[in-house]
Amino acid sequence: MLRLAEMIKTLSRASLHRFIHQDFHEAVDRMTIIDAFLFLIVHSIDKLGIWHRLPVFLGLLYLSVRRHLHQEYNLFNVGRTPTGVRYNPADYPYRTADGKYNEPFNEGAGSQGTFFGRNILPVNQKAMLKKPDPMVVATKLLARKKFKDTGKQFNMIAASWIQFMIHDWIDHMEETQQIELVAPKEVANQCPLKSFKFYKTKEVPTGFWEIKSGALNIRTPWWDGSAIYGSNEKRLHKVRTFKDGKLKISEDGLLLHDQDGIAVSGDVRNSWAGVSILQALFIKEHNAVCDTLKREYRNLGDEELYRYARLVTSAVIAKVHTIDWTVELLKTDTLLAGMRGNWYGLLGKSFKDKFGHVGGAILGGVVGLKKPENHGVPYSLTEEFVSVYRMHSLLPDDLQLRDISAAPGSHKSPPSAEK
Repeated sequence: MLRLAEMIKTLSRASLHRFIHQDFHEAVDRMTIIDAFLFLIVHSIDKLGIWHRLPVFLGLLYLSVRRHLHQEYNLFNVGRTPTGVRYNPADYPYRTADGKYNEPFNEGAGSQGTFFGRNILPVNQKAMLKKPDPMVVATKLLARKKFKDTGKQFNMIAASWIQFMIHDWIDHMEETQQIELVAPKEVANQCPLKSFKFYKTKEVPTGFWEIKSGALNIRTPWWDGSAIYGSNEKRLHKVRTFKDGKLKISEDGLLLHDQDGIAVSGDVRNSWAGVSILQALFIKEHNAVCDTLKREYRNLGDEELYRYARLVTSAVIAKVHTIDWTVELLKTDTLLAGMRGNWYGLLGKSFKDKFGHVGGAILGGVVGLKKPENHGVPYSLTEEFVSVYRMHSLLPDDLQLRDISAAPGSHKSPPSAEK
């Protein structure tokens, strides 16, 4: 009987291979028969490019199956991160400075300095990195021919928002020496920069046989508001007032700057006006939450006010991104239903507001689950996520800054600031 089952399984896989691209054969062979057939359905829909045009119910079903397959077969741990050491979550009912103590079975998961995870096993292609040359790819495929305005759907605040999120989630540890890319002759006259220098990502041994090296994340990949709080104790100490739980902000409502002219906020690497405005906004939100908590709970001290306000503010940031920003970027009915389903579950907002989280992730939503599920792999954001999460095309070629301290011109707008 066992042998017959194996024969049926082998024949089934051989049949599936006929309809699935050879790049996926190895992955499909690791799947159960049911999951392999589910993959065939998803794969077929992907080849047709129609998932976003499916009726909402079928679109949600497609996304649910795809999420299941990714969780089962596309999460790979990088490094020797322990997965079975448990601590008592009640000991840490707050966000720590460096992102530790968020996952009950792994105190270090998602903390600053942990490895980026993987969705697929890496392949050594270092000899192919410059074939074709990155500057040729940028010129031929990525160069903007004409800026397409998104109209009323998206604006510069929305474009700033995603970089604000990146300052919360991800940044690679870098080498100390720069490397240089020079534009090949064939495209040199089409490149604004004939060459440019940058710091290479630092490759760190993992001590792991399957994935021998990886990159470290110098930010905390949790949704913990580290863009305004920082990703370690030193940075957190710099942004706190240590009075009434509040964070530092200037009297005019903008970010403070230290003696070197550097903004005082959680993460200011590679920053600009758009990110700074959002950092200032959510610092003020944090401080407003502190005021409300102090008014309602007079016994709370500085540390407790800070901790509770951080939890509230981080949740607001996550909620804005999930059910506001994302559904505007990917403006389909299926995505709207899916993202609200992630937050509220199929039972909906009214039910959850009244009765709290009921049931699992499908009925009650991902937010508020009684027991976290890491699918056997410590939490991280992955290299593949970082590779594709690029939205430079949202930015226009020029940004107009206006001097709001000057008198308005004939068009009732402040004059443009000098370059």
